[in-house]
Amino acid sequence: MRKVVEQIRAQQASDGDGVKLLRVFGGARPERFDPFLMLDEFGSDVASDYIGGFPPHPHRGFETVTYMLQGKMEHRDHMGNVGLLNDSDVQWMTAGRGIIHSEMPRQTEGRMRGFQLWVNLPAANKMKPAHYQDIPGDDIPVYTFSNFSVKAIAGQITLGDTLVKGYFDVPDTQAMMLDIHLAPGSIVELPLESSMTSLVYTYDGAVTLGEDRVPARQQTLSRMAGEGALQVTNNGTEEARLLVLAGEPLREPIVQHGPFVMNSVAEIEQAIQDYQAGVLAG
Repeated sequence: MRKVVEQIRAQQASDGDGVKLLRVFGGARPERFDPFLMLDEFGSDVASDYIGGFPPHPHRGFETVTYMLQGKMEHRDHMGNVGLLNDSDVQWMTAGRGIIHSEMPRQTEGRMRGFQLWVNLPAANKMKPAHYQDIPGDDIPVYTFSNFSVKAIAGQITLGDTLVKGYFDVPDTQAMMLDIHLAPGSIVELPLESSMTSLVYTYDGAVTLGEDRVPARQQTLSRMAGEGALQVTNNGTEEARLLVLAGEPLREPIVQHGPFVMNSVAEIEQAIQDYQAGVLAG
């Protein structure tokens, strides 16, 4: 079984126009999470925590996955795309050579909660054309088992006799993003390739991980390593909810400067120059 090698408590942060969020991981020593770069959880019942949104800003060199649990968020970009994310919807955006977009709340009260994940692109694809798509939550496959369910956003995995296949296929890294709801008193084992980075973020409830039953409470990211399956146990009395992220590391240099993620300082400097010259997005 895989074992927990590191646990990180999500930290309070703010981004965009004062949006309060939890920075689950991102920043220092990014190779630990390769091919993933950053995960944020945003969630509040207080409108002032999110109403400022994320005004127009650039990206280059990676992909973003926005997963709305509750609320309404509108995307607009330089290509003329406009899309509204509602409860349970997913947006997958490839920044590639460059995109300028905004993400703004389309509600003035009530709860807004969700995640944004950054997934790295290999050097060969960092300058590919930008692309964007919104997927209604009802179109994302959900697999229901006797004691747990899996919302399969990306990647694929075989559980028992069932091939769990996500909506998105990510050939560069075989990236997997699963939203798992685990009933009290139950165990799930996820068979993963030993070469894969594997991360578990407990966002509701609490679980234990591996044969050592390492506790993973709410708002905790657990990085797993080793051979064999990833085992998750819910010993509690309430349902536990977690994001499972897995993928093959790119093992390439990672140089990040704000919204740009490239392979060298020179490429970052070029991205900044392109943005300032108004040619970042072609």
